Amino acid sequence: METRRRTLVKSTLWASLGLVVMCGVGLFFTGSIALGGQMALLNAGLGLAMYAVYERIWARISWGRDG
Repeated sequence: METRRRTLVKSTLWASLGLVVMCGVGLFFTGSIALGGQMALLNAGLGLAMYAVYERIWARISWGRDG
C-alpha cells in the first residue's frame, strides 16, 4: 500500500497537469485568460480532491494485485 504522502504528491502533480490543460481549453473556448484561469482553478481543485479520494479507496482494494 502506498503512503498518504505519495498519494498527495501524485494527486498534486496530476492536478497541476490538469490545470495547464484546462487553462488552455478555457482560453480556447472563452477567449478570456481570466475566465479560462478561473475554470482551470476550479477544475484543478475538484480534480485534486477527487483523485486523492479515488487513490485512497483503490489502495484498500486488494483485487488484481500480485502477492
